Amino acid sequence: MLCCWIASTMSMNCLINCQFKCTEASLLGDSSTKMGFTCWDKISTYSFKIHHHYYQFIGSKRVSKTWWRKLLLLWVIGWTVVSIWIFCYMSSQATEKRRETLASMCDERARMLQDQFNVSMNHIQAMSILISTFHHGKNPSAIDQMTFARYTERTAFERPLTSGVAYAVRVLHSEREQFEKHQGWTIKRMDTLEKNPVHKDDYNPDLFEPSPIQEEYAPVIFAQDIISHVISIDLLSGKEDRENVLRARKSGKGVLTAPFPLLKTNRLGVILTFAVYKRDLPSNATPNERIQATNGYLGGVFDVESLVEKLLQQLASKQKILVNVLDTTNQSYPISMYGSNASDDGLELVSHLNFGDPFRKHEMRCRFKQKPPWPWLAITTSIGILVIALLVGHIFHATVNRIAKVEDDCHKMMELKKQAEAADVAKSQFLATVSHEIRTPMNGVLGMLHMLMDTDLDVTQLDYVRTAQASGKALVALINEVLDQAKIESGKLELEEVQFDLRAVLDDVLSLFSGKAQDKGVELAVFISDRVPEMLIGDPGRFRQIITNLMGNSIKFTEKGHIHVTVHLVEEVIDSIEVETEFSSNNTLSGFPVADRRQSWKGFRTFSQEGSIHPFSDSINIIVSVEDTGEGIPIEAQSRVFTPFMQVGPSISRTHGGTGIGLSISKCLVNLMKGEIGFVSIPKIGSTFTFTAVFTSGSSSSKEYKSQQINNQTNSVSSEFRGKRALVVDPRSVRAKVSRYHIQRLGIHVEVVSDWKQGLSSISRGSSAFNMVLIEQEVWDQDLNGSAHFIDNLEKIAITTPKVFLLSNSISSSRANTTTSGVCNLTVIPKPLRASMLAASLQRAMGDGNKGNPRNREVPSLSLRNLLLGRKILIVDDNNVNLKVAAGALRKYGADVVSASRGMEAIELLTPPHRFDACFMDIQMPEMDGYV
Repeated sequence: MLCCWIASTMSMNCLINCQFKCTEASLLGDSSTKMGFTCWDKISTYSFKIHHHYYQFIGSKRVSKTWWRKLLLLWVIGWTVVSIWIFCYMSSQATEKRRETLASMCDERARMLQDQFNVSMNHIQAMSILISTFHHGKNPSAIDQMTFARYTERTAFERPLTSGVAYAVRVLHSEREQFEKHQGWTIKRMDTLEKNPVHKDDYNPDLFEPSPIQEEYAPVIFAQDIISHVISIDLLSGKEDRENVLRARKSGKGVLTAPFPLLKTNRLGVILTFAVYKRDLPSNATPNERIQATNGYLGGVFDVESLVEKLLQQLASKQKILVNVLDTTNQSYPISMYGSNASDDGLELVSHLNFGDPFRKHEMRCRFKQKPPWPWLAITTSIGILVIALLVGHIFHATVNRIAKVEDDCHKMMELKKQAEAADVAKSQFLATVSHEIRTPMNGVLGMLHMLMDTDLDVTQLDYVRTAQASGKALVALINEVLDQAKIESGKLELEEVQFDLRAVLDDVLSLFSGKAQDKGVELAVFISDRVPEMLIGDPGRFRQIITNLMGNSIKFTEKGHIHVTVHLVEEVIDSIEVETEFSSNNTLSGFPVADRRQSWKGFRTFSQEGSIHPFSDSINIIVSVEDTGEGIPIEAQSRVFTPFMQVGPSISRTHGGTGIGLSISKCLVNLMKGEIGFVSIPKIGSTFTFTAVFTSGSSSSKEYKSQQINNQTNSVSSEFRGKRALVVDPRSVRAKVSRYHIQRLGIHVEVVSDWKQGLSSISRGSSAFNMVLIEQEVWDQDLNGSAHFIDNLEKIAITTPKVFLLSNSISSSRANTTTSGVCNLTVIPKPLRASMLAASLQRAMGDGNKGNPRNREVPSLSLRNLLLGRKILIVDDNNVNLKVAAGALRKYGADVVSASRGMEAIELLTPPHRFDACFMDIQMPEMDGYV
């Protein structure tokens, strides 16, 4: 019992301790809100523990008064210990805060001193370029002592840390006599002054000895007025200056001397030296090349003591600190450059200084002048802890009861949550199972209807069968959407990784919607950039599903204008101005205004990651836009476009139908493809949906053979037209761009003109003849006289009369126009353009329809019925309806079909020797599946 009470008591101690930490944080002002949430989490955790002990030992048993007295004694002792600990903790925190304050003040002073030094250093370096340009770069020199002194004096405010600036020229021994004669003074030596320093009033540079004979000299020729006494002194004759000069010209950077007494002042200072080179010195010169190219040396004198004093005066505060600046190049014997060692506080912090010379090391040491104050906050807080502990003991019982109730409610909520999650999983599994079970008989219904259409039916019966088949397909599409939604919710939807032709996929989708587009008179087009690879690796089925959903919605809600699908690389959209600016309302596929597609990808993360579209080098990041001129989406409904089973409104649902989950599924598929989807819609103008998808380049060597098989058919068709030339007459640039894309896929060279006059001009001046002319229906209908004139002149000016084709959305109207205009040799090519359809139309019109492509010929149906004649095929399926459908489809082509309903039966029939040519087997069967 005692152990249980102690455990409960310590839990309560932790609770109160956390409360006082929150109080302390609020008093100190250190992120009180954030610590408040943290403390509340800890309070909740300890409260649950307290309730557990209370419920187990206190709530179920009666405790005597003796135990209560012992508990009270333990309570007082425990909180006394806690108070002492809080006092020690807060005292240490105050000390740490004092240390942080000192570190902040020291870093601030070090940073300002370093920044001001860097500013002065940059100006000195700029002055070296000035001397190189106007003294060594001009003959005669544009700088003399008076000019230099006046310039440096007027620009001294730009170098707040320098006490003076001087320039020494490099003089070889062979040039000394001529140099001294030109200057009118003798080069003086510096080392005598270093050995025997003199008072500033006794200083006379004329009394210096001449510099001894050596290979080269560095006499000062220009100097600021304040240090003009150094003129004629040879820097190479002094120890510190000589080392400084030699290192500066060898490294090409600014270098510093060790601290030394300055001339005339005897105050500690340093000299920053830059070498002045010839202007033709390359940037990657070697040290020897730099030495040979040296013209002179520019030095800036820094009086460290006065500079640090000025800096400290600028930063004077109520809590003053003592600052020492040291040169620690030699760690064993650091040189004090500023400050004293007197201090009343043992706390000291060090900030490192970087003056640009990696050879020299400097640091700033800071200490407080005053002793630390008494920690009154810690004293008052620790005393108040005991008072608060008594109050907490009074409310202990009520708190535990409240926590117990909250915990019971939490347990109930967790149980309800588990039940809801289980129900959600059961619902998803139910949808997946039921959808699959419904789709299986529906496939049988559609198969039987297809077989029924091949029988002798009258017109009414055939219409009924087609209606039933269309309704069945719509039901299958609905079931597939529900099944996909169930898979997405259950997390079981996975993508394939196969090689596919993106252009062929979009051609298939165009074929699917071409009939509806022609019935409505809506222009349907696809354009794929040449930079998009021919072959990609990904899931073509799911990609086709996304395009089909988006184009299906566009076809559903568009009554006039166009639907335009474009595919580019993301890098191309980001980099190409042409792609970004082609969306004006006057330059669209049909001339109708559209919603700017750039707004649809405005929030894409892909466009904010510059230089790294995707982390893998072989990844292909494409962007697809589906643009329409339909009704648009109302503003109030745009926020729920991607919500499952939500439609724009009841009137839309009644008019167009649908479940409202197509866009939701598309968004999930895009996310699985590591892409993003967005849209922009303007009511009565149209909508533009844009999404990105990440694929892999399909250039893998292991799949080259398959890629060749896929492209063999396209290559065989394009090879027939390779080298031919075509002229496209279309005033609308976007539409002409689409036509050029599809024609160039066949290997044809395309030239685009905007009117009849340009077309005749291109044909007449061309060095090689055009093989075909493709005219847009809009151009033909607007000017029938001009079109007739074009056809008449075409035969006169062309070397070889090209074939003329009409690109039309409505075949019936185009045929009527050609009849009325009297043009008999005009061939109509229906839109939307696709590679296979375009190739077949060109082959038929140009007399090549029977060359190596049997599909373009009028093949009798009898030959198809004999396609599998003499072939024996085994079909294995446990569903009788599927057996009948598959057997009927194969017998339609003359095959001898044998059916089996079980896997074991199929194994017996396939036991060698057998005479089957092929076997079609279901993979999901009882007893033995198709994999075995």
